Order: sequence, then structure tokens, then C-alpha cells
Amino acid sequence: MGVIARQSIKGALANYLGVIIGFFTTFFVLTDYLTQEEIGLTRVMVDAAMLFSGLAQLGTNASIIRFFPFFKSDDGKNHGIFGWSILIPFIGFALFALFFFLFKERIVEVYSQKSPLIADYVYLLLPLTFFALYLTVFETNASVLLRITVPRLVREVGIRVFNLVCYLLYGKGVISLDMFVLLFCLSYGVAMLINFIYLMSLGRISFRIDWKFIDRARLKEIMLYTLFMTATVLAGNIPLINSLFLGAHTGLALTGVYTIAFYIANIVEVPYRSLGAISRPMVSQAVRDDNWQEVNRLGRQVSLHQFLVSALIFFFIWINLRPLFAVIPHGAEYVGGMGVVFFLGLAKIVNSSLSIGTDILNYSRRYPFSLLFIGVLTASAILLNNYLIPLWSINGAACATLFSYLLYFLCLLIFMAVTLRVNIFSLKHLTVLALMLCLFGLNLLWCHTMTPLLARLLGSAPQLVTLLVEALAETTVMLIVSLTAIRLLHISPSVDRMLLRGMRLLRLKR
Repeated sequence: MGVIARQSIKGALANYLGVIIGFFTTFFVLTDYLTQEEIGLTRVMVDAAMLFSGLAQLGTNASIIRFFPFFKSDDGKNHGIFGWSILIPFIGFALFALFFFLFKERIVEVYSQKSPLIADYVYLLLPLTFFALYLTVFETNASVLLRITVPRLVREVGIRVFNLVCYLLYGKGVISLDMFVLLFCLSYGVAMLINFIYLMSLGRISFRIDWKFIDRARLKEIMLYTLFMTATVLAGNIPLINSLFLGAHTGLALTGVYTIAFYIANIVEVPYRSLGAISRPMVSQAVRDDNWQEVNRLGRQVSLHQFLVSALIFFFIWINLRPLFAVIPHGAEYVGGMGVVFFLGLAKIVNSSLSIGTDILNYSRRYPFSLLFIGVLTASAILLNNYLIPLWSINGAACATLFSYLLYFLCLLIFMAVTLRVNIFSLKHLTVLALMLCLFGLNLLWCHTMTPLLARLLGSAPQLVTLLVEALAETTVMLIVSLTAIRLLHISPSVDRMLLRGMRLLRLKR
């Protein structure tokens, strides 16, 4: 098994381990020990830091991946590209810090009426942004060296475990709210240091910039690309913009409900975190080699697999929502987020399935046009949030995300098909879509036939038991149906091989 396959599998395992920890933390600790306002506070703080750190990168992450093949050298020093990765984000952070101090009072004023807790802790936003910034920078450096497992463990597991400890200490009254928020922010600082230590341990890093290697033409190309990519960070962070709007318009309590629903929907996108991290360097190399046949193949393969996996995850989440809200502490307070889960889940399917198109455009010579599409995405997100949140509250924020992504990718993919002759769709995408429509149709049939039947059979049982029995029965039936259909439809040779491998393992265990 090659290094790419090994790292992708290990990265995916790290992601799902993080999901398990996050599931327990979110649904059985957060909802029990924190109020809706406190949950909303942590969400707005993290989302603001992630958004600002993404802008402060000044496009560094994308430029590292795009230009690493040019800088790569046999001695492992790679002509100091990692030095650039430290220097440029520091400049971006300095600009953000200046912006923060100039507009701090205005930020406090915006949130003071609906979300006064944010005003109390706004001073922590600056260090949290710094931690989030270099946490991502060091993770990207490891990614281009095809070493994603440890950074994924740090992000998906380490931070969650540290935060879990913070939640428990605060929930048990061991620490105050002030200390809790401080430790919560420091968890990202600890993760940043661990990533840096791991990166240095690889022994293939040199932060000394090789100024002689870069001529003026190459430097100009890098700087222009980096500046253009600064705007593209908004493409993956529209949900972060939503929580900032919610905090200002609806208050932290509803933001807390949105946070729980957002976490559920976010599970849909988990597989792409590893698949995307490992596929981007491959796409970058294919574009550099001017191998557009390979670019098309990679695009279709990644898009199809991600569409299949994310759609299946979304379906099984949806059919288990009612028992999930029935089980978690104070679940009745968060059940209003079901609509958010539905619309955000669809948005996550769209984004994770089509984001490979964004990567292809960013690594091509047509990358300046990405600024135009990001403008469309950002403008539509802001306008839709302003219009839909007052109408539909948290559901409006989720719909704003979905509609913004649909418009963005429609424009982007048409442009790519015309100018780059790149098409990431195949007939198999329609097959997956038809399969998912059939599964949702079967779910409706189940609700009208099996749900009343099971309710009569378990009439004397508590309602929670009835919900759990029905969820287990439907999940089992739908899993068998979906896997059988995937096998018969031959959606992908890779998926067929995985299913056959799984069947052989089951036979061996018997």
C-alpha cells in the first residue's frame, strides 16, 4: 500500500475518531453542562477566529500546495518554501491585529445588545486567531509532505479532548466561566505547538528562504496568486459567516441551537477532510504537468466518491434525528434545529462533492477568475443572511448557505467547462442521485407503514424505547438496501472492491 493510501486511511480514521469524541462531547456534555448562550459563545469565538485566520493566511495554504512542486528539491530543504509559509501569514496577522484594534469598539457595539457575553471576551479573539492561523499553516506544510495523520489527530482528536476536559471542569464547578473560556482558547495554542514540533521532527523542513532560487517573474507569480487566494478562503467558510450574523441578529441562545444542528450536519463533510487533503497535491501536480486528462479523471473520481459517501451519511443522519434529540440532555430545547440539519446537510453535500472544482481552478492559470466567483459567493451569502435570518431565524441562515453554494458552484463549473475543458461530472452522479431519491422515498414509505405498525406492537413500551427500536430497525434495513444497490449498480470499481473486501472479512469472522 502506497504512502498516499496509507495516509488517507489513517487520516480518515483520525477524522472519525474525532467525530466519535465530538459526538459524545456535543450531545452529552455540552447540552448538559453549558447553557445555550455559553454554547453560542464558544461557537461565535471559534468561527470568528477561523474566518479571520483564514483571511490572515493571505492565500498561503493554497500557494504552498500549488507551488511546492516547483520548490521541491532532493535535499529536503525545498528552497525555503516553508519560510514563506511562516512569513506571509505573519504579515496577514499583523494587518488583522491592526484592523482589530481600530474596530474593536464597533465589534463590541454590534454584539452588545443581543450577545453581551461576546463583548466580555472579545480580547481573546486576537490570540485565538493567531493559534488557529499557524495550526492550519503547519498542517498544510505536513500535507504537502504527504504526512497528514498526526495533524489530523491533533485537530480532530487533540483539540476535542482538551475541550472536553474544559467542559467537564466548568460543568462540575471546578473552574469559573472566565477560566473556562481562557482554557478553551489555549487548546488551539497547544495544538499549534504540537503540529510545529511534529513538522520539525520530520527532518525535511528548512525555514531559511532561498532568495536566489526565486527570480522576479516567479516571485510576482507567487505574490499575485497568494493575494488572489486570500479571497477564496470565504468559499469554505460561509457557515462561519452565518454564526456571526446569528450572534448579532438573534442572540447567543439561538446560535447555541444552530451550533448543535451545525455539528450534526458537519458530519456529512468529514470524509472530504482526508480525501481533499490527499487529493489536492495530486491535482496540483497534474495541472503543473499540463495533464488535463488526469485532472478530469481525478476530478470525477473525487467528486463521485464524495457525493456517494456524503449523501449516504446525510440520509442515515436524517432518519435517526428524532431518536437522537430524544436521547441527548435537554434535547427538546434543540429539536428546533432539525430544519437547520436538513438544509445545512444538503449544503455540505454540495460543497464537499464539488469543492474539487475549486481546487482545480485555483491551481490553474485561470485562478484570477476565482476572485469573481468568491465575490458572487460572499455577496450572495451576506445578502441572503440579511434577508432570510429575520424571516426564518436559524433556518434562514442554513438556507442562505445552501443557496449561496448552489449559485457559486453553478457559475464556477460552467466557467471551468468552457475555459479549461474540465468536467467533474459523470453519468454515475445521476445514478447516485437516483439511488438517494429512492432511499428517501423508502423512508417516507417506512414512516407511513412501519412506524404505525411498530407503535402498535410496542404500545406499552416507553416512547424512547419505541423510537430507538424503530431507528435501529430502519437503519439496518436501509443499510442492507443501500449497500446491495451500490453493489448491483457498480457505481465505482473502488467502491466495489471495498464492499467485496468487507464481505470477505465478514465471512472470515463467521
